[in-house]
Amino acid sequence: MRRAMIAAFAAGVLSVAMGAETATAASLGKFEVTGVEGEDMLKMRAGPGTGYVVIVGLPNGTVLRVHECEQTGSTRWCRVSMDRARSLKGYVSWTYLRKLP
Repeated sequence: MRRAMIAAFAAGVLSVAMGAETATAASLGKFEVTGVEGEDMLKMRAGPGTGYVVIVGLPNGTVLRVHECEQTGSTRWCRVSMDRARSLKGYVSWTYLRKLP
C-alpha cells in the first residue's frame, strides 16, 4: 500500500513538472533580428550573458522564436530557437529583436 502511494505521488509530481516544462517551452511568438550594424551579427550564446560561448552569428532579418526572457544585469536576454532550424537554441539580447505580425 505504501509503495502504491509513493508511486502515485511520484507520478503526480512528474506530471506537474512535465506540464510546467510544456508551458515554458511555448513560444512567445516570432521575432526578427534587427538593428545589427554593418557586417556585424547578433551573437546567439549558450547562456544569458556575454560570458557564455557564442553558438552562431545571426544577421538582420533572421527569424527566431522567443520562448522566454530574463533580466541579467542591465540586459534582457531571451531564450530563442531558429524558426527554420528549431533544434538550434540559445540566448540573444532582447534589444535586437522586433516582433513579427
